[in-house]
Amino acid sequence: MSSVHRRRLGLVASAIGLSIFLAGTPKAAAHDLATARSSDAASAPTRDDDEREREKPWYERLAIRGYTQVRYNRIGATNPHLVNLQGDKSIGDSGGLYIRRARLVFSGDLNRYVSFYLQPDFASAIGDTLNAVVIRDAYADIFLDRDRRFRFRVGQSKTPYGWELMQSSGNRLPLDRSDGINSAFLNERDLGVFFYFETPDVRRRFKRLVDSGLKGSGDYGMTAFGVANGQPLNTREKNDNKHFFTRVAYPFDVGSQTLELAAAAYSGLYVPSRTDGIGGRRELLDARALGTFVLYPKPFGLQVEYNFGYGPELVGDTIERRPLEGGYVMAMWRQKTKIGVFMPYARVHHYDGGKKFETNAPRHVIRELDAGIEWQPLRWLELTTELMASDRTVNGVRQEGRLLRLQVQFNY
Repeated sequence: MSSVHRRRLGLVASAIGLSIFLAGTPKAAAHDLATARSSDAASAPTRDDDEREREKPWYERLAIRGYTQVRYNRIGATNPHLVNLQGDKSIGDSGGLYIRRARLVFSGDLNRYVSFYLQPDFASAIGDTLNAVVIRDAYADIFLDRDRRFRFRVGQSKTPYGWELMQSSGNRLPLDRSDGINSAFLNERDLGVFFYFETPDVRRRFKRLVDSGLKGSGDYGMTAFGVANGQPLNTREKNDNKHFFTRVAYPFDVGSQTLELAAAAYSGLYVPSRTDGIGGRRELLDARALGTFVLYPKPFGLQVEYNFGYGPELVGDTIERRPLEGGYVMAMWRQKTKIGVFMPYARVHHYDGGKKFETNAPRHVIRELDAGIEWQPLRWLELTTELMASDRTVNGVRQEGRLLRLQVQFNY
């Protein structure tokens, strides 16, 4: 491993140590313990509570919600050959009005120890076929204690890697995820088993960061580790090797501001798809490490994520293990007005490495700027305008261009 990668690995290790230190700081621990004790005392479960829970009919345990995104990406487009196959497939000369996502979430608690989550997407694109129904999430959370500090998540779910990957597309400001982080997993999900731990106080903090409109990533625990197949979502496993994951995260308040630090890593052997005549080993190392810094918008916010590692990449007519790296920096502002909430943002991101889930794992060199504004006049309606300036080189073929993108999102 080169000295550059050693330094990068040291930075990620430092982030992990800092997150663990913050989680274990006596002041933070005392605050969490005091808050948890007072909350638990006020809402401690009793035998009568359990009896009432068992008496509830099934439909009172079920919650249904979702969102739909409709886009148009052709205003001022300067290059019809500029595309983003992993992101919005309506970018380019074949684009038009496009339903990017149509999600419906079914979730609920079966009892105090088991909950379920099922999310189909009614607007997936498979080749030239649009609006195909595909399962995105299908899992159960199995809690090991009454306070729900410890749980196993079993099934198809988002992998605990990357703050931006775990954040719902319904909460994200930019219209697409950054290539540097999103290139780790197609559709951010895999079939596996993950173990999560968090204190009750941190669980409430994660929930508050989403419910208050601060664009939180959701509840994926203070610590996480587990295994998953490692191949693309909704495809058959191609080897006996499993991908192993680990992550630590800690959100905390500093005065009126809220910060979150996190670090994550994964490793496994990946089997890329290839065409005739392309050589190389059948299985190649797929490993990354990542660091995250988030300052939530009160009113100014900042997000920074960076990852590096090794993965499959096409070199000549052979797929080899090659280094990769990428990340993003995004600044934002949250402003409440009489006509709703406005959130302007600007993000720069880059990626240099192979995309393992594309046929032959071609090398991508990407530099992109996304700047826009989201307006939420109502809780159920969000309007986003985004200017994208992109420079993408795929397997040696370079495409540059700019376009103005529009999105209407309605929540239900």
